[in-house]
Amino acid sequence: RGAALIYPTRRAVLLAAAGALFALLVAALAADRWYLAIAWPLGVAALIIADAVRTRGRIAVDANVPATAFVGEQREARISLRLSAAAQDAEVAVDRSPLISIPNDGRARIALAGEAGVASLSLSMVRRGVAQLEKVWVRWRGPLGLVWRQRELERPNTIHILPDLRPTHRHGIRLFERFAVDGTLKQLLRGEGSDFDALVEFRAGMDRRVIDWKSSARATKLLVRQFYADRNNQICFAIDCGRQMSEPVAGVARLDRVIAAALLTGWLALRIGDRVSVTAFDSCPRLASGFVTGMAAFAELQRLVAIDYGSDETNYTFALTELNARLQRRSLIILFTELTDRISARFLLTTLRLLIRTHLVLVVLLRDEELESIVSAEPTSADSVTRAITAASLLKERQQVVAELRQLGVDVIETPHDEVAPRIAEAYLEIKRRDRL
Repeated sequence: RGAALIYPTRRAVLLAAAGALFALLVAALAADRWYLAIAWPLGVAALIIADAVRTRGRIAVDANVPATAFVGEQREARISLRLSAAAQDAEVAVDRSPLISIPNDGRARIALAGEAGVASLSLSMVRRGVAQLEKVWVRWRGPLGLVWRQRELERPNTIHILPDLRPTHRHGIRLFERFAVDGTLKQLLRGEGSDFDALVEFRAGMDRRVIDWKSSARATKLLVRQFYADRNNQICFAIDCGRQMSEPVAGVARLDRVIAAALLTGWLALRIGDRVSVTAFDSCPRLASGFVTGMAAFAELQRLVAIDYGSDETNYTFALTELNARLQRRSLIILFTELTDRISARFLLTTLRLLIRTHLVLVVLLRDEELESIVSAEPTSADSVTRAITAASLLKERQQVVAELRQLGVDVIETPHDEVAPRIAEAYLEIKRRDRL
């Protein structure tokens, strides 16, 4: 049982306030009968007490809340109410969590039919973590609408908000079947693999460019070289978890957007046979995992990418220099970050010059749709013109940095937030197909 509270409704307050006007009328028209003015507040008080008595009844509340959800996902919570009091409807409100956005502050109205009713609340998962919804408040009015009776009930519910796996479920199999590098699929074309497999006899339809003429001369029959794709490449996800990456894009943090992309690409890499590691950093390295391989390691990858949100500025020099020292062989480094100013971009460019001597680097940026909307909007005031000029200047600086990165030999992908996962996965598979590692 929870705490109970009784308080007047707006109707009761207005009725009580109207008593002052009634008292003035009595004083003006029948001052010798002043005691009649007391009848109004006494009558209102009697009605309120009677209405409060009618609100008494048994109550039972059941909150059906999902146990797990993906960040950025919308789920429903169902609140079932059974109330034996004389009421036609009731209002419910659930405890709020900073990890979840609920419309109307988590409040909903329940129409009662046969003393029972159900309400649905839309829950939007905005941050990863464990959301606690521990209390439910219910209030209902009496038949006269003069009194609210409110109950606070303890209904502990926990929602584990996980990294978003929906892009992996949606695109994983399709991309693997389309770009798979296993020898049984389309990758075994014209020697695009990196390792020699065997000499086989030439058959009609084979590419004549892979004929081994010396071996054919010795064997007195045409032999072709058969290759298979290199499978043991190293893929390192370098994830910036600094202040800029913790800011929301379309209601979800940039960090969560890129983690979903890393999971899709990581799933493909493990399925193909590559080795995957995760590095996270802001002002200093926060995570430096070893390499994992095999599909059984995907659960471990999910645990690794559950990176905490940071509030510090990003230090590229410290983090990427330390990463370069740890990598002992050529790797594909997929760097997820956000360019905020030219000073930090200069440090990034300087560090990447060191990395690209040995490694293949792919930089992933989310398009700044907020700045683009400010620039494209029609100005209506002097302030909007100033904002548009500032936004255009920031976008120009960003494009200049992107151009410098590409001139340096770094692959750069700048993509909308809702396309980042398939775009990065396709870029990784294209690198594998062209054997750039």
